Amino acid sequence: MEWYTVGIGLFVLLMGLVSIGVPIPFALAGAALPFLWSIQSFHSSVISSELQLWGVWVNYILLAIPLFVFLGELIGRSRIGADLYHFLHSGVNVRGSAAYGSIGACAGFGAVSGSSMVGSLTIGGVALSEMLRLKYDRRLASGILAAGGTLSVLLPPSLIMIYYGIVTDQSIGNLFIAGIIPGIILTSLFVVIVFIWSRVKREHVPSADGAEKLPKKRIVITLTTIGLIGFIVIASIYTGMATPTEAAAVAAVVTFVLTACFGGLTFAGFVEALKRTMLTMGYLGLLLSAGTLFGFVVTYYRIPDELTAMITAMDLSPYVILAVVIVVYIILGMFLEPVSMTFITLPTIFPLIHAAGFDLIWFGVVYTVIMEIAVLTPPVGLNLYVIQGLAKDDVTVWDVVMGSLPFIAALVLLVIGLLVIPDIALWLPEVMK
Repeated sequence: MEWYTVGIGLFVLLMGLVSIGVPIPFALAGAALPFLWSIQSFHSSVISSELQLWGVWVNYILLAIPLFVFLGELIGRSRIGADLYHFLHSGVNVRGSAAYGSIGACAGFGAVSGSSMVGSLTIGGVALSEMLRLKYDRRLASGILAAGGTLSVLLPPSLIMIYYGIVTDQSIGNLFIAGIIPGIILTSLFVVIVFIWSRVKREHVPSADGAEKLPKKRIVITLTTIGLIGFIVIASIYTGMATPTEAAAVAAVVTFVLTACFGGLTFAGFVEALKRTMLTMGYLGLLLSAGTLFGFVVTYYRIPDELTAMITAMDLSPYVILAVVIVVYIILGMFLEPVSMTFITLPTIFPLIHAAGFDLIWFGVVYTVIMEIAVLTPPVGLNLYVIQGLAKDDVTVWDVVMGSLPFIAALVLLVIGLLVIPDIALWLPEVMK
């Protein structure tokens, strides 16, 4: 079969299976198997599938993913996340301090966990009820927390960057470093949005929050835990002392010790963190395995190479190619979650981006920002439903969508900034070489 026949067939079959409600991991495998059977006997294809699937489960680099997920769950089950939020806004006599504290807490949580959904759930679980109690506008409160989770992915460590690095064979350490300045800029943009909102709609933001300050001992424990874990991950990976998997393992052990001894982690909380990690990895493991099988078929038929050659022959401007890719991803993000998109599309897209002359570390940051726009866009914006689920009686999905719009605009502005000034992402990795 011709490569374009296989490509169209894979896409149509995949979308057909997804549209009738088949879970994405099974849809990926279901779309790939008929084309695998066309090049191998049934017996050989079973063996090939087993090898591809098993290869994912024993991949050393991929072990970093469950470790980072577990780390984030430990923080979420202890009082560290809640204390970080309360520290950043309690006793601060500034209009909107709880809103600013939410952004700061999401950014701080991003330094220890790479999951957008876990970030929104952990900080949102504490901050949303508090902001509603203080009479913040429900759209502002929910929008901040839905968008705040995106900081957990742009600031290192980032699960999306790990996936991207694995698929594109790029340095995960360089990707982490490249995300720091864009993460700081995005955090600043979120703060500016809240400041403007509090001035334009003064009735949406109380004049003072009046919360009591945390005891100094808990402040020290919280800041030490967050700072130490972030330092272990970034410093050990970048200096070459540890691989991402080793850094994640050490950070997870340190997190467990600190949260158990000083952070209020109970045995029940530890067990729940293990359960949530296994549930998350049960889905991600199936998704990664099916994505690998799907990618094997795509690679066998040379679809990425042929598509790259065809588009390159059109002699299009590199920025036209990039613009098309970005628009396609934004549209796909309305219907697919980021991890699925990464393993379905990235093996085909990144050779095209590389052939167009773009730096793959830089594109990794752009890609990560676009993936975070995806978790805020309906109908399948995961963060929207996470936040709405925290206050079903007070907040509707529409409230979260409308509240997220200014923050989506900030994400789009960051993408534009990265396009105009690539050094926003590339300067720090270059300086630190």
